[in-house]
Amino acid sequence: MTKQIKITEEFIRELPKTDLHCHLDGSLRLDTILELAERDKVELPTKNKEELRKLVSVTDKHITLKKYIKMFDYTLSVLQTPEALTRAAFELAEDAYNENILYLEVRYSPILHTQRGMTSMETVDAVLAGLKQAEDEYKIKTGVIVCGIRSISPEVSYQLAELSVAYKNRGVVGFDLAGVEENFPAKDHREAFFLILSNNINTTIHAGEDYGPESIHQAIHYCGAHRIGHGVRLKQNGDLLNYVNDHRIALEMCITSNVHTGSVPNFISHPFKFYLDFGLRVTLNTDNRLISNTTLTNEFMIAYKYYNLKITDFKEIIISGFKSAFIPHRTKTKIIKDIAEELDTYISL
Repeated sequence: MTKQIKITEEFIRELPKTDLHCHLDGSLRLDTILELAERDKVELPTKNKEELRKLVSVTDKHITLKKYIKMFDYTLSVLQTPEALTRAAFELAEDAYNENILYLEVRYSPILHTQRGMTSMETVDAVLAGLKQAEDEYKIKTGVIVCGIRSISPEVSYQLAELSVAYKNRGVVGFDLAGVEENFPAKDHREAFFLILSNNINTTIHAGEDYGPESIHQAIHYCGAHRIGHGVRLKQNGDLLNYVNDHRIALEMCITSNVHTGSVPNFISHPFKFYLDFGLRVTLNTDNRLISNTTLTNEFMIAYKYYNLKITDFKEIIISGFKSAFIPHRTKTKIIKDIAEELDTYISL
């Protein structure tokens, strides 16, 4: 039996979804930052919530990626203890559950959380503890993606790859390379990715966000990326675009974030709809809930508003998310069957 549905924020929130590109250190609650700072005696520029919001959330239409990344300094300053990481991970998963996100991949770089003496392994244990607590309390499944950082040495990326190998099948589901692309090519980190791929671990790489399609080419052909984070510049190279399409390499689209960082000038000019219409495997994600002041529901509503999406488009995007998730094939097949049956009952007004 089909049901005629009007697309509303409430309807979108209730749809089953994935969030595959979500940074832990970019998705804290404001109150949590203030409480952690007070507890751990971390000096923030202000204790006023609204003043802090202006420091850790984009208020202009867009800024440079470098300035965007600078906002993480404040959030990282309060994420230097196991207790803080556990709380942040739990709350992120809780926020995701409240939007009916059934599967969440949380990414972060352990090396950025060692300023107060934590080891990289202790950071992973802390994040996994928070996510497990959320899984025990809510109907949500999670996984961790460990991030290497382009601007930090390839040797550190290799160490983080070793860490990912150690935590394979223990909560870590993938490996990533994040950070400013220009002057920090992915190919410099290829030894880390050789180790990752040799151990049959999934990989996704930030590419084509603030640099051209050659960055995406390196991510795929030097580092073996199974998914691409952002990829807004992919359309500049038709041959590579067709390769990505033919090999079903998923694109982790984060619309609001891409406007904020100046990767695209505005929502209208974002290639999201072009990629969707062309048949690429497109997923929709938050990137940074706090810094971009967004939710996954908000990202879907933006896509609906600017790209005139229909229920069939939402179904395709949602199923692409589950198809692209770093979970076992049999697991995702069952989930897709269940949600496809639900989504097939809806038709647009």
